[in-house]
Amino acid sequence: MRLPRRAALTGLLAAPVLLRPGSLRAAPRVLKISHQFPGGTIDQGDFRDRLVRRFAAEVQQRTNNELSFEIHPAAMLVKTVAQFSALRRGALDFTLYPLAYAGGEVPEVNIGLMPGLVTSWQQALAWKAAEIGARLTDTLEQRGVKIITWIWQSGGVVSRAGAVVRPDDVKGLKIRGGSREMDLMLKGAGGVISAVPSNEIRPAMQSGAIDAAITSSTTLISFRMEEVGKAVTTASKGSFWFMFEPLLMSKAIHDSLPADQQKAISEVGASLEAFALDRAKADDIELASVFGRAGAKVAAFDAPALQQWQDIARETAWKDFAARGASCAELLTLAGKVPG
Repeated sequence: MRLPRRAALTGLLAAPVLLRPGSLRAAPRVLKISHQFPGGTIDQGDFRDRLVRRFAAEVQQRTNNELSFEIHPAAMLVKTVAQFSALRRGALDFTLYPLAYAGGEVPEVNIGLMPGLVTSWQQALAWKAAEIGARLTDTLEQRGVKIITWIWQSGGVVSRAGAVVRPDDVKGLKIRGGSREMDLMLKGAGGVISAVPSNEIRPAMQSGAIDAAITSSTTLISFRMEEVGKAVTTASKGSFWFMFEPLLMSKAIHDSLPADQQKAISEVGASLEAFALDRAKADDIELASVFGRAGAKVAAFDAPALQQWQDIARETAWKDFAARGASCAELLTLAGKVPG
């Protein structure tokens, strides 16, 4: 019996459709990356913003567009300090984050900005493969956070007064350190402590709320601190300020992805560590030129000054951190085993 045309079409629409594998693709999964630094492009601007843009582009290519990314600079999506908590809850996918900002939530992470503990690039880079790196990785993963790219930065001091080189130079100054431990060292040297995130240093100095601040060379450049500071002490010859500032991912989001996408994220993240190191070192050198062109006084730390800072740090920040619990004490011991 011949079926009417309408009935035949209805039967075809109701029948199962057999598709050639790969002939249809699901919509890409969109992941959000947040950070507090100025936005730019993949080729221009703050290297931390450039790094996450490179990361996003390369992962998207590696996953054949199954993953795509939204990048939110300048803390526009999530406020600066709150990004770590959002990551732990799975409310944020990625952040490039100064790890010590999470010290109030996870005291152990303050090891990433312990004054005088890391004294060279070689020592900082050795953490990843050392026992301290494994222990720090475990500590974060137990709290729902994965390290994707290991990024270190060194830094110096910007001041509205004279250059800050030795501990005596901070006596009576309202100064920003960037972590509980850095603040303890500065207080031990006679400074008056003010706690603000790095993206708020410029307005704080403009208003007179702080006289000086310690932060990374890249931040001092990106936030145009030469316009408000009269002196800078660079990390070109060493520093007591080395900060761990990794690209982090929510473990819950990571674990929800298929293995091939996890692999792409891991491999691309690791591949960008050389770029981060190169740019951070370049900014240490560029900082002197930026402030010099603005007519500011440019200084550098020397070995005797760094020893004085480390002596104060050992008696203040290091002791305080070790006393906060067995896990903190163990991290400090493990970090001390990495040659300087």
